Amino acid sequence: MVCGPESVVAANLARPPAPSAREVQNSEARPSHPSYPRLARRRHPDPGHPGRGILAAPAQAAAFRYWGYFHLAKGAWTFAQTGPAGFVPPDGSVEGWRFAVGDESSTRNPRAVMTFDALCAGTAAKADAKRVGLILDFGRPADSANGAEPPAPKATCVSVPKKATGSDVLVAAGATLRLDKALTCAIDGWPATGCGESVAPVPAAAAAADTNITIAAPATGAAASPAKKSAESDSTSSPWVILGGLAALLLVAALGFGAWRRGRDVKDS
Repeated sequence: MVCGPESVVAANLARPPAPSAREVQNSEARPSHPSYPRLARRRHPDPGHPGRGILAAPAQAAAFRYWGYFHLAKGAWTFAQTGPAGFVPPDGSVEGWRFAVGDESSTRNPRAVMTFDALCAGTAAKADAKRVGLILDFGRPADSANGAEPPAPKATCVSVPKKATGSDVLVAAGATLRLDKALTCAIDGWPATGCGESVAPVPAAAAAADTNITIAAPATGAAASPAKKSAESDSTSSPWVILGGLAALLLVAALGFGAWRRGRDVKDS
């Protein structure tokens, strides 16, 4: 699973100036930055050397609407250099995802920074597992294709096996994913359609600077497992079960005693 369109410096002259997100992500060229593609460089004739040309810089950068994948390092977000399926986050780390429109001059980080302690204080450590914090930033209305209001951002902590990848962290957090081969198209149904499509021109609202946001920390014990919740429910309801059983026994006894008295009265008369 790839975090977003990856950038390449395309030397193939037959490639169009603005490659699609899928063409970029499938390229085997070494990316200069994985969040966006570069336009193919054009060759202009070199009059001094027939058959050769001079490489010219691209006139503009291609922009894409996509989910970006990040790691928190020393209190700041850094764009992932590999996709989530190929990265194993260490215990005590924080992963981030952001949906936005981005090009090589405007990588969009998650708009909130939360420490591991803030995210995972309520998640117990286990000897055979690791804890990883996770932030999902669904972006701004300006980042969507039609200006729709995105879902509220989320922050959580998951306990996963030590070899779990970034993809496993998403699944453990209960996120639903829409994929197109290796490209992450949507998380929790956002966006409803589209998958890493190019954006040209970039609307002014989408190009505007971000404003930092605040996300509430996960509630302590809010992520109880179904088994634990079931046990708690059974424990809570058990006194009522006992009382109900005692009431039934008393009713049976009362009915039996009444029948015995009636039988004795008939016999005496």
